[in-house]
Amino acid sequence: MASNSASDIVDAVGGPGNIASLTHCATRLRFQLHDGDKASKEAAEAVPGVLGAVPQAGDRFQVVIGGGVQNVYNEIMALPVMAGAAGAAAGGGDGESDADIKARERAKGPRGTNAWLDSLFEFLSDSFRPILGALLGASLFITFMALMATLEVIPAWNAPGVTLPPSWAFVNLMWQCVFVFLPLMVAYNASAKIGADPWVGFAIMAVLMLPGFTGLAAGVDKTALFGFEQAQVAIVQVWGLPMPIADYSSQVFPPLLMAAVLGPLYKGLKKLIPANLQLIFVPFLAMLIMIPLTAFLIGPIGVYVGAGLASALAAINTFSPFIFAIIIPLAYPFMVPLGLHWPINAIMLLNIQTLGYDFIQGPMGAWNFACFGATAGVLFLAWREKDKDMKQTATGALAAGLLGGISEPSLYGIHLRYKRIYPRMLVGCFTGGLIIGVGSLILGLKNGITTQAFVFTSLLTIPAFDPIGLYVIAVAGAFIVAMLLIIFSGYKNPADAAAPAAATAVAGAATTGAARDTIPAVAGGQELAGVAGEGAAVAPAAATATAVAEPDAGVGALLQVASPLDGTVVALDTVPDPVFAGGVMGPGVAIEPTGDTVYSPGAGVVAAAQPTGHAFGLQLDNGAEVLIHVGIDTVNLKGEGFDVKVRNGDRVEVGTPLVTFDRAVIEKAGYPLITPVIVLNADQFDTVDPVALGPTTHGSPLLDIQQKA
Repeated sequence: MASNSASDIVDAVGGPGNIASLTHCATRLRFQLHDGDKASKEAAEAVPGVLGAVPQAGDRFQVVIGGGVQNVYNEIMALPVMAGAAGAAAGGGDGESDADIKARERAKGPRGTNAWLDSLFEFLSDSFRPILGALLGASLFITFMALMATLEVIPAWNAPGVTLPPSWAFVNLMWQCVFVFLPLMVAYNASAKIGADPWVGFAIMAVLMLPGFTGLAAGVDKTALFGFEQAQVAIVQVWGLPMPIADYSSQVFPPLLMAAVLGPLYKGLKKLIPANLQLIFVPFLAMLIMIPLTAFLIGPIGVYVGAGLASALAAINTFSPFIFAIIIPLAYPFMVPLGLHWPINAIMLLNIQTLGYDFIQGPMGAWNFACFGATAGVLFLAWREKDKDMKQTATGALAAGLLGGISEPSLYGIHLRYKRIYPRMLVGCFTGGLIIGVGSLILGLKNGITTQAFVFTSLLTIPAFDPIGLYVIAVAGAFIVAMLLIIFSGYKNPADAAAPAAATAVAGAATTGAARDTIPAVAGGQELAGVAGEGAAVAPAAATATAVAEPDAGVGALLQVASPLDGTVVALDTVPDPVFAGGVMGPGVAIEPTGDTVYSPGAGVVAAAQPTGHAFGLQLDNGAEVLIHVGIDTVNLKGEGFDVKVRNGDRVEVGTPLVTFDRAVIEKAGYPLITPVIVLNADQFDTVDPVALGPTTHGSPLLDIQQKA
C-alpha cells in the first residue's frame, strides 16, 4: 500500500486530530476515535488495499487490511501528521504494539509481579508524562541562557545576586514559569490519575505556593526539618500548632503525596454524600480536610522524603563519582522499560532546587546517546539494505532522540524488538560512563559532570552541562561505539537475516511442476508472515522447502483442512463480526468451541503466531493459507488467558497444539468464543466449502478445497 493510501485512511477516520489511539491485530487496524461520527465507512473502503471498514460502539473504528496490516500501520505512523498521536507508536520489527512491548518488559521486573507496585509507577508516570512537553520547552530556554552566559553575552544568569537586564530577565522567566509552578502541574495530573477532581488537587497545592503562605514565615529563622540539613523550614504557630513552612517551588514529592491521600478521600466523600449535593460539598469538604493536612503534615513530609532520597544519591556520587558515572548509564536501559526512572527524574528536579545543580543527568546522557547511536547504526543498515519500513522508523526515532532527547521511539520502536541491539548498546553506555568517570578523576571533579537545570539530554542541550568538553567527549564516545557495533555486527538475529536469501535460493531451484505450483502460495505466505514481523521471515523459506518436497497433488485435486477445535461448526455468517461474517477476509466456517485448545488443522509452518495468542496464520503444505481467530475482539485481552505453544517459523503437524485458552477469562470479559477458520488465499482455488455443519472434533475434516482445473 502506498503512503498516500495511508494518508487516505487517516482522512477517512476524521483526520489525525480525531485519532485517540491506533493499534492493530492480525488483520485489521483498530482506531479509538475522539468522535466516531467523523469517520466514513464508505471513504475508508474506497482506499486501495482496504478490504472493509467496521464502525463500532464507543467511538471505535476498524479498517480491515489483511496480512499486510503491519506495513500499513507503520506507514500511517510514519506520516508527519501523526507525530505525537495519542497512544500511537511506530512499528519496528514485529507485530507487537508499543503497549505489548511495554507490558512484556515490565513483566520481567517487579512491576509485572506486584499489582500495587505497577499501580504506583503508573501513578508516577501519568503524573509527569502530560507535562513532558512543557519541561522539554523549558529545558531549551535554559540551554539558551547557559549558552549566552558561556559566550559572555550575559552574566552568569543563575548566580546568586546577579541582576539581568529586563530583556534577558524576561527570557529567564520563560523557563521559570514551568519549574516554579511544577508542583501545581504535578498536583493536577496526579489528582486526575487517582480519580479526584484535578482542579481541587491543583487548588490544595496552590495554597502552599501563595505569597501570603510563605509570608507567614517572614522574620522566622529556618531550621532543619527532623534534623535534615537539606530540608530547611520555618516553624510558625497557627491555631496553637507548629506549621513547617518550606519553599515548595519545583517540589514534586509533596503534590504526589497529597494526591495519593486526596484520591481515597474524594471517593469516600462521594459515597457518603447524596449525588445531588456532591457538586457543592465534595470539593468543599475535600479542601477543608486536605488544605490543613497538606500544610501541616503532607507537604513537610514530602520535602523530607525528597531531600532524603536526593541526599542518599548525592552521598553515593560524593563517595565515588567514578562508580556512579558508570552505574547510571548501565542501569537506565533497564529502568526505562520497567518505568522505574520516574522517581529519579523527580530527584533530579529536587537536586536543582536544594543543591543548585544535578549530578545524575550527565551520566544519563551517556545512556541516551548510546541509545541514539544504536538507532543510527540501524538506520545505516536499513539504508544499505533498502528496508523502507525500518528507514522510516529509525529516522523518526533518531530525530526525536538527537533533537528532543527522547529515547522511547528508539527503545520501543527498535531496540526491544531485536535482541542483538541491547548488548551492543550497553557497551556504548559503559564507554560513555567510563569517559565521565576517568575524566572526573583527572579533572578533580568532586561531583562529576553537573547541570544547573533539568534538561533533556540531546544535541541542543549540550551547553547546559559543565564541564562541556568532557560531556561532549563522553556522549560522542557512547554514540559512536554503539553505532559502529551495530553496523559491523548487524541488529537482526542470524536466522532472520538469512531467511530471505534461503527463500530466494529455494525458489530459484524450483524447476519441477510441483514447485512452480507452490511458489505463488509461498508469496502469499510472505504477506501472511508480515503480520508477525521479525521472526516470521523464516516461515516463507520453511514453507517453500516443504512445498517443494511435496508430490504434485494434481490439477483439480481435492484438498482438506482439518478442524482445529472440538466444538460445533456453524456458518461463517453467524459470527458477530461483519468482517468475518461478510467474508471480507475470505471463505471458511466458524466453530463454537467446547474445549480449550486450538490445534493445527494441517501439516505446515506457523507464519504468524500473535504474542497475544488470539490469532494464528498457517502456511499448510497443501498450499492453503489458514487464519484461525480465537474469539472476537479477544486481542483486547492482551494475552491474558492465552498460553501460546508455538512461535513463528515452527513446523507443525495435524493436531499440534497452537494455544490453550482460559474460557472463564474470555467469557468474563464479555467476548464471544466463536472462532472463525478462514482460507486467506481462496482466489488460488476453485472452491472452498464446509464439509458439514454440526459437532466436530479436532483433526476431523472441516473444509474441502478444490484446486483449479
